[in-house]
Amino acid sequence: MSGAALAVLIVLGPLLLAGGFVLGRRTARPERTSDVGTPVEHATFETLHTASLAAPPLRAGLTEESARKAARRLRSLLGTDALCLTDRERVLVWDGLGEHHGRHVMDHVRTLLDSGRDTAFASGCGDLDCPLRWAVAAPLTVDHRVLGTLVAYAPRESAVLARAAGEVARWVSVQLELAELDRSRTRLIEAEIKALRAQISPHFIFNSLAAIASFVRTDPERARELLLEFADFTRYSFRRHGDFTTLADELHSIDQYLALVRARFGERLSVTLQVAPEVLPVAMPFLCLQPLVENAVKHGLEGAVTRSRITISALDAGAEAEVVIEDDGVGMEPDRLRRILRGEGGASTGIGLLNVDERLRQVYGDEYGLVIETGVDAGTKITVRIPKYRAGVHGT
Repeated sequence: MSGAALAVLIVLGPLLLAGGFVLGRRTARPERTSDVGTPVEHATFETLHTASLAAPPLRAGLTEESARKAARRLRSLLGTDALCLTDRERVLVWDGLGEHHGRHVMDHVRTLLDSGRDTAFASGCGDLDCPLRWAVAAPLTVDHRVLGTLVAYAPRESAVLARAAGEVARWVSVQLELAELDRSRTRLIEAEIKALRAQISPHFIFNSLAAIASFVRTDPERARELLLEFADFTRYSFRRHGDFTTLADELHSIDQYLALVRARFGERLSVTLQVAPEVLPVAMPFLCLQPLVENAVKHGLEGAVTRSRITISALDAGAEAEVVIEDDGVGMEPDRLRRILRGEGGASTGIGLLNVDERLRQVYGDEYGLVIETGVDAGTKITVRIPKYRAGVHGT
């Protein structure tokens, strides 16, 4: 069996088992004829469709709101009379009959929360009109930690329901695992952006303010313009919302950065920009180009006795936008570049290049890593390819 097929079985197995349970309950009583395949095919489709509706809320984690949105779908998966979800402290939601049982749920699942093992129990209900006489509880786990429980109620003891509830609880746990991965990814991206912000050199800030100060008496209007550029640049670089931006915003921030650099170096730095208007709305990871331009400025001016030239182009390449940043500076040995991109360049060497390369690969795939051409005394050319459309990538 192929790896892909095995993965499909692992993900769908619990749902199909639950679907079998539902099918057994539904075929035990008359139902209108469906024109969507056989009864088994129809039940399988219905199960998968119900699961697809339950999954999105659970991807937000185990909260009262996510439990409320998912509970009705989960109860439909099991075809049971009542279902509740709990965290470790309380009942998050009750769906179905006999809501008065919710007062005693936590007493029944206390041992399960400690052991992580499925448990079944009699409801002990004294209401003769209540059909809920038996229940099965299964743990909801993430990384071997029990976060809560799924409890299904029924009129009588059922080994099939016990098995199905356990499998659905494991499927819910997978969704919660994915929610935790999403949160971990968000934290990682935030940490990477903090690293890039930290890389915005204190020397650059000091030198920019010093350059602005030098114009206060000789050219007050230019000093005012540069101060506004500095304020906008730092505001953009240290913004706290959104993992993504647009190419237009990123290029605007770079233009502000270069205005501050030119205020210091004057004629020593020549910058050419070539931008196709149609790629400006393309969404991309926040703060991806500025570290590359800063790298070009640093290596372009390093050792330069006359003028250093930097060319930045953002062009339409069909389904992609292609950004090229090129300088005529000192360059570097290819072996050193490879070490930097493997994270072996040291604590303060090539952080920007490595960070941007990793973030592009995380968002778009390995084929979208940086393409860097360089050599000693041959300058550096960095190419960034950005898909124009990618699910989950939206500029802010």
